[in-house]
Amino acid sequence: MKKASQKGADELRSEYKRSDFGKLVRGKYAARLAAETNVVMLEPDIAKAFPNDAAVNEALRGLLEVAKTTARLTRRATRTLKLPRKSRHLDLTREEVSDAESRAEEN
Repeated sequence: MKKASQKGADELRSEYKRSDFGKLVRGKYAARLAAETNVVMLEPDIAKAFPNDAAVNEALRGLLEVAKTTARLTRRATRTLKLPRKSRHLDLTREEVSDAESRAEEN
């Protein structure tokens, strides 16, 4: 088999003119492609755990559900500590807060 000639590979055919094509831009759609594509590379040990993309998506959706549930529980369970009016604007350590609470209970 003969190798194809590389001589004419970079030239336009005679029926085309360069002026017909307008200005060419290298990587014209690269930014749009990058914005629309969300490709993630998994490390080999993680990739072994998932047979395909559907399995990865299912696991991530489950994780999101757990995160939402946990965040709701944490938000409800958290209560703000009310300090005596004088010391609300100060940055206090836990010990100082405990002392302030015990003094407030005594009064």
